[in-house]
Amino acid sequence: MKDKEFLIQNGINVDKSLELFGDMDTYNETLKVFIEEIKTKKDNLKKYKEVSDMANYAIYAHSIKSDARYFGFETLTALALNHEMAGKNNDMYYVMEHYSEFMNEILRIERIVNEYMNIPIEYLDDEVVIRDEVILVVDDSLVIKKFIESIFHDKYQVIMAADGNEAINLLNTNPKIDKMLLDLNMPNVNGFDVLNYMLANNLFNKVAVTVITGIDDKTIMEGAKRYPIKGFLLKPFNERDIRGAVEE
Repeated sequence: MKDKEFLIQNGINVDKSLELFGDMDTYNETLKVFIEEIKTKKDNLKKYKEVSDMANYAIYAHSIKSDARYFGFETLTALALNHEMAGKNNDMYYVMEHYSEFMNEILRIERIVNEYMNIPIEYLDDEVVIRDEVILVVDDSLVIKKFIESIFHDKYQVIMAADGNEAINLLNTNPKIDKMLLDLNMPNVNGFDVLNYMLANNLFNKVAVTVITGIDDKTIMEGAKRYPIKGFLLKPFNERDIRGAVEE
């Protein structure tokens, strides 16, 4: 095990923590419990985020906040508090936008603690990175577009179009687009116009299209089935629904 100076050099407020634990032996023994439990807590955060269960998400954010405060993980304490409050306020948009920052700080703490305690770190998750894959979201609702962007911003490049005309222009100018979430009921150039354009230009073999529609729009759904789309994303949807539609 390394000296406590290693923790201090990595921004851990050990001296403040020792006001609670009393000595380093107690601190270290309790730290072992933290590192054993944190992966389960991360998994639960992810699970509840994906189904937009903000009440349970807040519970696990609170638990991580309490642990982080005891051990002097001040940055993690502040981030966990923000996520706890967002969960309590049912602010899933804040959670989505700042989730990667929260998870990467947990990962940083795990690495510091494991190195401090000489624990192998092969099991740790990788830091979130942006990949060179492009999803086009075509919807006249900015809320829906931002929601989808917040979910995939750490994995895909997400670009947006407010109507079919913008979508067609982006299909012509961005050859990296390989996935599209397409609302059919839009002003100006609608979603069916985009589907007709794709059919005429043989784009369905390059771009996987999932249609966004309301669950009661049976006529629209029947019309969309005439095209080689991958499937439907029915409103209202949550993060798990969107991930399933995109990652299939």
